[in-house]
Amino acid sequence: MDQTHRAGDGGGAARRRFLAIATGAATVAGLGAVAGCADGSGSADGAGAGRAPSGAPKPSGSAGSGDPTGPRAFDVKAENARPGNADWGVAKAGPARAIEGFADRVSVLPGESFGLHVSTTAPRFTVSAYRMGWYGGARARLVWRSQAINGARQPEAAVEQGTRMVRARWARTTTVETKDWPEGSYLLRLDAQGGEGQRFVPVTVRSAATKGRTVIVNAVATWQAYNKWGGYSSYDGPSGGFASRSLSVTFDRPYEYDDGAGLFLVYEAPLIALAERLGIPLAYTTTTDVAREKRLLEGAATVVSLGHDEYWSPEQRAHITAARDAGSNVAILGANCCYRRIRLEASDLGQDRTVVCYKTSYEQDPGFKRGHPATVDFRTAPGADPESSLLGVIYDGYPVDAPYVVTNPGHWLFEGTGVRATDRFPHLVGVEYDKVNTGFPTPRPIEILAHSPVVCEGRPSHQDTAYYTTPSGAGVFATGTMRWVEALDATGDGRGGANHGLDARAGALTTRVTENVLRAFAAGPAGRTRPAQDNVKAVYGGS
Repeated sequence: MDQTHRAGDGGGAARRRFLAIATGAATVAGLGAVAGCADGSGSADGAGAGRAPSGAPKPSGSAGSGDPTGPRAFDVKAENARPGNADWGVAKAGPARAIEGFADRVSVLPGESFGLHVSTTAPRFTVSAYRMGWYGGARARLVWRSQAINGARQPEAAVEQGTRMVRARWARTTTVETKDWPEGSYLLRLDAQGGEGQRFVPVTVRSAATKGRTVIVNAVATWQAYNKWGGYSSYDGPSGGFASRSLSVTFDRPYEYDDGAGLFLVYEAPLIALAERLGIPLAYTTTTDVAREKRLLEGAATVVSLGHDEYWSPEQRAHITAARDAGSNVAILGANCCYRRIRLEASDLGQDRTVVCYKTSYEQDPGFKRGHPATVDFRTAPGADPESSLLGVIYDGYPVDAPYVVTNPGHWLFEGTGVRATDRFPHLVGVEYDKVNTGFPTPRPIEILAHSPVVCEGRPSHQDTAYYTTPSGAGVFATGTMRWVEALDATGDGRGGANHGLDARAGALTTRVTENVLRAFAAGPAGRTRPAQDNVKAVYGGS
């Protein structure tokens, strides 16, 4: 993300501070204080048998066949017809270390088990597994709840010398079985006995096949890069300085943001609710799964990158590019996507549980010395490969807070919105933004749908929403603003400060455009029926 390809990575603390604001209360407070703009040029006691919640219906079937209409395929409509549980949230977080935990697997296939590593000051606690979706607006369904489990306080975080990676070397507290859990994104809520505290633990029950489905990819590597649990993230350490950052971060620790949910609630949950409400065939996976499994995306209708999906491995990028080149559509519903090149390594608990990103210190990386690609920005040498060749747009700067300006209101993506040329939607461009910049590799034909003036620390520029199509027939849509998914939940007049001041107009616009994208992309390669009409010259006056 951020300005670091221009400012020597010195703005990490400011960027992390803004993110903490965004994920904690989603308000605009403190925006003006953020600095740094880029110009884009360069078991102790098990849970027993794991009983189902009282009165809960039997969960729907899980993935099996690659055919989304097959007998064992996940039926999103049937799943969301089940009663939801609106009380899924954290109502009483309690003191900082009252209870917290992490799963020893980022994702599992339906029916597989994983370990929970929990530290608590309470003598006992329970685990409730909520599948996130639509559910008539409840947004979650209770799929499973444990019996009471004995609690214990686990050791303090350990900081490794050299990389400054924070690891929670905690014993496994219990094992969770996922028998009959439907595919999807889950938040496990830990409830300390007596109400001492509550925390989330995210986990994905991933799909075994994606053929014919819209694939929602949880951006777990980015969640971890921004996680400052234990005092260190990929941006800074306890001193607040970039030089004290972690060079590697691990999933072997809880998430600090949003009561343990990481970046999921702001940047991903609103889109999941919308997609499940539409009832289109869905599959779920994570960025680490896409990187590891070369054939996972074969036959996918669409691959969806959510609101903040910055940290990619070369393998993940190659596999998504290959899917596009085979006809899978790609929807980029954020900004600053595919910006950092990472390497995934094992931890003591399993494969792909360490995210390595040395950034400007890549020459110190033992992996680079062994011949692995440098973990720098994709657009930066050595091995420069700007993200625009896949996205169509390229990251241009941070921080901004600007109106979103419609340029091409007659485009099919704006159908049903009622927008007109030059319509403005306050605060929808922020805090990071992308643009079409033909100085970098840019697929053509590409259409610019919104072209919004911004001023980033005195530098005039533009944000672009864009759509391009490929010889394979794939369509690629990029919003060009990080606030897109967050805006899906915007209501009211925006004056209360929630969602960065985004109002109901922005909520209605982003919702309808996203519905148009998802429905069209779910039908097959969008470029075959909706080919892009290049308008870069008309918008920018250049080539």
